[in-house]
Amino acid sequence: MQAGSRKYPNNKASLPCTFQEPMIAPKHMQDGSTAVAEQLETVDLSDDPSVLRPISISVHLTGEEKEASISLLKEFRDAFAWSYEEMPGLNPNLVSHTLNIELGTKPVIQPRRNFHPEIEKQMKVEIEKLLAARFTKPIKHPTWLANIVSVKKKTGVIRICTDYCDLNRACPKDEFRLPNMDILIDSTSGQGMLSFMDGFSGYNQIKMSPKDAEKTAFRTPYGNFYYTVMPFGLKNAGATYQRAMTTVFHDMMGREIEDYVDDLVVKSKDRGSH
Repeated sequence: MQAGSRKYPNNKASLPCTFQEPMIAPKHMQDGSTAVAEQLETVDLSDDPSVLRPISISVHLTGEEKEASISLLKEFRDAFAWSYEEMPGLNPNLVSHTLNIELGTKPVIQPRRNFHPEIEKQMKVEIEKLLAARFTKPIKHPTWLANIVSVKKKTGVIRICTDYCDLNRACPKDEFRLPNMDILIDSTSGQGMLSFMDGFSGYNQIKMSPKDAEKTAFRTPYGNFYYTVMPFGLKNAGATYQRAMTTVFHDMMGREIEDYVDDLVVKSKDRGSH
């Protein structure tokens, strides 16, 4: 292994990095220039047949690696969530999202939008889920009020997004730096084994600051509501989440894990110790 430095355009400083001898890729990944998706199998971590707790593992693990991985995941399955009810959220004393609206900004109430009756029905289902999880609460006299935008997923399910353009324009940018993607990719190369984790409804695990929560109000055909948790679409939401992850994993990032907002990669040079 040789140490070196890599220079970036328009930057007089050099970032230290290491260069490694190329490793031979596993046979199942040797497919010329064609991208190869890792083949996965689904494993249920639940001991109760009526409650599914599915996760995905590689089909290329050895029998011993598969058994050890499943045993470990079952031991710590309470660290994972498969529904809103299983999400305790992060402690507000650790992190909460603030808006820091610029002084003198006039609140904006967006004009009402109309939706197709079928879309309204699906919206109602999503709103009821958010209310049941206590992610939203009704509001009577909002000063800021945004519209919701319905986005249809590939599965045909409607996802509720909120048009926070006006609110975002009133908020200064949070300059907390997100990780450099090229450096993250370089840091995971040459590893013996990788595990990938995605934050379940990640942004909703962070509470809104009580003084700013009602400013996230949005209108629906069934009433007006506001978020008690950080919603997707707010300016600086990514910076707030990254700051929280950096605080939680500060002594592990760059060593055992790499993180980009709500995506985590656990890495190890040695497969046996993964």
